[in-house]
Amino acid sequence: MKNRTIDVEPLAGAVGAELHGVDMGGDASPEQIAEIRSALLAHRVIFFRDQQLTPADQVAFGKRFGAPYQIPFVAGMAEEPDVIEIVKEATETKVANFGGRWHTDMSFEEAPPMGSILYGVDIPKTGGDTIFCNMEAAYEGLSAGMRRLLDGMTAMHSAKRSYGSQGRFATLDVKSMRIEANEEGDAETAHPVVRTHPETGRKGLFVNPVYTIRFADMTEEESQPLLDFLNDHCHRPEYTCRFRWRPGSVAFWDNRCTQHLALNDYDGARRQMRRVTLKGERPV
Repeated sequence: MKNRTIDVEPLAGAVGAELHGVDMGGDASPEQIAEIRSALLAHRVIFFRDQQLTPADQVAFGKRFGAPYQIPFVAGMAEEPDVIEIVKEATETKVANFGGRWHTDMSFEEAPPMGSILYGVDIPKTGGDTIFCNMEAAYEGLSAGMRRLLDGMTAMHSAKRSYGSQGRFATLDVKSMRIEANEEGDAETAHPVVRTHPETGRKGLFVNPVYTIRFADMTEEESQPLLDFLNDHCHRPEYTCRFRWRPGSVAFWDNRCTQHLALNDYDGARRQMRRVTLKGERPV
């Protein structure tokens, strides 16, 4: 259907588009919300420029697409618990950033998030871009034999390497992240290696380097070679797009069919983002 209220400008061949004509802090019509949702499903991640959003505005916009989800292990804002602030101060050099490895958000949950809306508040003059990849295109790019092997397989996901009792954030002293790692992150959850998108019916890979730790009924050591291959395959340039932030920019991604990576190449500069995340369903 041709859009009546927005313009959609594809950003790359496989994933990503910028949307023009949207005031996210305003009272968007049901028709415009439907067009935005259609663009999200078609392009997997959509971007907006020159927005002026309060935390309450961001939550209200997110609620037009689903119920807010409060991220485990990360504290929300006191005035808006459904919003987390992602901050790396200029003084925090030579340290990890939030989201600085390829991942699908919270895939260790029984029902991982449907998507997230990330708003740029304070942006470095250079650096701090975010890269996205299309997990459905990556699945289609596999050989028929590999797709047959993966269809029906199950993988185990866990937060233990990040937020578990011995995870990387259990020892990092980066107070601006407001992360509280603990033993609850050590649990494992089973998900299909290939999931079917609940709205489009498209198949896509559902593994990632951060939270997918092994295949069901296999050890981590046995699983790692195939996981390494799949992760390298998903991040091939032809399946990706790169978004350069400006203050007031927004990215809205479909977490069910993408991965993303926040580049950590801006030591000495401050980067502040606000994020609203939306509830999802159990992968099938």
